[in-house]
Amino acid sequence: MNIPLNIDWQQILLHLFNFAILAGGLYLLLYRPVKDFMKKREEHYQSMDEAAERARADAAQLQEQYASRLSQADAEIAQKRVEAQRELDQYRAQQMGAARQEAQSILDRAKENAEREHEEMLARAQKELADLAVTATEKLVLKAQGDPYEQFLDLAERGGAHEQPERE
Repeated sequence: MNIPLNIDWQQILLHLFNFAILAGGLYLLLYRPVKDFMKKREEHYQSMDEAAERARADAAQLQEQYASRLSQADAEIAQKRVEAQRELDQYRAQQMGAARQEAQSILDRAKENAEREHEEMLARAQKELADLAVTATEKLVLKAQGDPYEQFLDLAERGGAHEQPERE
């Protein structure tokens, strides 16, 4: 065959056939596995992103729940604090009342003891005064009568040794 410009159609068709086999083989061996790998990788990252979004949403919800629980706990703590303060005030009032009663009873006993001691001291003082008065009277009587030894001597000189001086 006489082909102008020295074109060999058979060589061109063989080159096209080789190119088609090469393109098909590359498509099957490289392009499709890489494309499948990329698709799987994209799905994997998409699922990770969705899981992260769900986890973020769950975390936000948990945070709201915890915040509401904390506010409830704060309110409960404040209420318990008020109740505890009220109980403490009542206990303090009871203790103050008991202390006042005990102080009053101590004061009453102290007054009774003081009065009793006062009476005892007055009785002792009266007894001592009476004893002092008796002693003073005896001394005055003895002084008025003189010394007993001298009276004895006087009686002996007078000869009346048998007579005893009278005492009162």
